[in-house]
Amino acid sequence: MKANKKVIDSIAVASLAIALSITAVTTNGGSTVRTNDTEHTTLEPNGIAGVTAVMSEYNLETADLLDHYVSVEKEQVNLVASAVDTVTEEEPSEVEDATEKTEDTKQKANEWDNKLMADVDEFLYVRKEADPDSDIVGKMRKGDRGVVKKAGSQWTKIESGSVTGYVKNEYCVTGTDAYKYAKKHCDTVAKTRIDGLRVRKAPDTKAAVVKAVAAGEGFVVDKKAEKTEGWVAVKTDGTTCYVSADYVDVSLKTGKAITLEEEQAAIQAQKQKQAQETAKNTTSSGSGQTRSSGSQTGASLAASADEETLLAALVQCEAGGCGVECMTAVGAVVINRVRSGSYPNSIYNVIYQRGQFGPASSGRLESRLASGVSASARQAASAALAGSDPTGGAKSFKLASSGHAGVVIGPIVFY
Repeated sequence: MKANKKVIDSIAVASLAIALSITAVTTNGGSTVRTNDTEHTTLEPNGIAGVTAVMSEYNLETADLLDHYVSVEKEQVNLVASAVDTVTEEEPSEVEDATEKTEDTKQKANEWDNKLMADVDEFLYVRKEADPDSDIVGKMRKGDRGVVKKAGSQWTKIESGSVTGYVKNEYCVTGTDAYKYAKKHCDTVAKTRIDGLRVRKAPDTKAAVVKAVAAGEGFVVDKKAEKTEGWVAVKTDGTTCYVSADYVDVSLKTGKAITLEEEQAAIQAQKQKQAQETAKNTTSSGSGQTRSSGSQTGASLAASADEETLLAALVQCEAGGCGVECMTAVGAVVINRVRSGSYPNSIYNVIYQRGQFGPASSGRLESRLASGVSASARQAASAALAGSDPTGGAKSFKLASSGHAGVVIGPIVFY
């Protein structure tokens, strides 16, 4: 550790001044050597004068006092040096962290100055005029971002996607608050800029390569992973891997508002897609597994908004990226258990039943709830609650690669 040199030099000078002052005072006080005594001072055979004889005439208490002051000053020097070293070692990290956060906030302040996020659990209506009775022209869903066109005391005019209209201020956040909200509730994604980017098991160029990906492919950033300079932690197939930061663009994944017409068109397109997939499904041979042959529709199940969100989070954890039909099938398994009488009779208790759903016990489900649920997962959960069941009544599922008999949808077999 290195002490502050100026502080130590100042203390050393002060110590010398005190020592000289003490010497001056004791000299003026009459503690001097008598000249006639020096005549009796003898030279010892070893060449050393009889210092003891001379010193006996001094005020030894003065010498002791001088030693005391010098010792005290040494201790003070050591204490100051220690204190200076402590500040030097402990403060930089805090200062650097604060500086980094301040710079990040300043950078985002300009970028997000005129941005708005809907602070809602489900969605916020966008109205034609700044009036609660005005016509609805669209929806801002959780995670959607808009541009502020005209701010008011109670209503703000926004533009998002193809939607332009007014939203109530009490359900929105703007500026840096919008940025903080997006960081908390939206995924951070890393999009590759080159073909053949290697995804590795660890943040090291010598680490094993999991796969190589094409330019434009995106990954969800693992925000909880420890940061390593030059690397970005990403989630792939449920596992945390790493890509070089030099070849990816990292950004927040925010959505855009949709008009009511766009919402209906999306629902119809999804239904057509499911119908096409159903037509292509065939029975597999030799394994006892069958491909999905379309959804069955049963009675709907009433659920609160919180239960529907919980179900959506579970289906995203279990089958995210496998398609809406597969996620709907996972949701149907939960609903089938609630109805069966052999399991708990509520969505919450079925999902959190001990030893049943991995994400519920591992903490992944809570993380998903905290970071937000995708629109496709919500769509799947809503379909399952409405009675859609691609599994034909299944109450369990596992990977299709297990060879278990059942209805195969995507990479999962339901039975």
